Amino acid sequence: MAHDPAEIKRHLGLVRRRDKRISHAIKFAGLPEPRAIGPGFATLIRIIGDHQVSTAAGAAIWAKLKRNAGGSVTAQRLLKLGESGIRASGFSGQKTRYALGLAEAVVARKLNLKALERADDATVRATLTAFKGIGTWTADIYLMFGMGRPDVWPVGDLALQMAVQMLHELDSRPSAKALETVGEMWRPYRSSVSLLLWRYYGARTKQMRDAKNKVR
Repeated sequence: MAHDPAEIKRHLGLVRRRDKRISHAIKFAGLPEPRAIGPGFATLIRIIGDHQVSTAAGAAIWAKLKRNAGGSVTAQRLLKLGESGIRASGFSGQKTRYALGLAEAVVARKLNLKALERADDATVRATLTAFKGIGTWTADIYLMFGMGRPDVWPVGDLALQMAVQMLHELDSRPSAKALETVGEMWRPYRSSVSLLLWRYYGARTKQMRDAKNKVR
């Protein structure tokens, strides 16, 4: 499971044997920590709120939404907050509409997240992406952080694309389609590789920023 530090270490230990680049990334950045949130409605809403914002901004928005919802983000409480309450928490108008749509679907029992816990990855993706505002990236992040699935590879993630560009010393950032091909050799442990590459990207970015500041 992607939530278990020992499993992440084991997965990456197996992958590094067949890919020296992964071994390099581990040596450079160290082993990644799990990013477990747990499954459920609140996690899905949090992922939507985090999309295309910084980690710090996402955390601040989530804390405010949770506070405004009375300490727990449920479908019923979001509907009670309404558009103005959710937007006041930091959600954009578009994200607010997505969140309310999902809340309505849960209340109307058109979306059963508990039942999805027993479904395979493809079924989870197909079910979630049928709802407005949930794309493949959101579904993949939910599978990884919410459900702890071990072989998720969110090819549309910009930071992952940049990490692969750095790791493979490419002239340009690879497309999502190209990333699909690259990730094939890392099956069935691509969630652990994703966690590592996000860490590697952060470490490389910091290294370049520090070097730039040193020159000044």
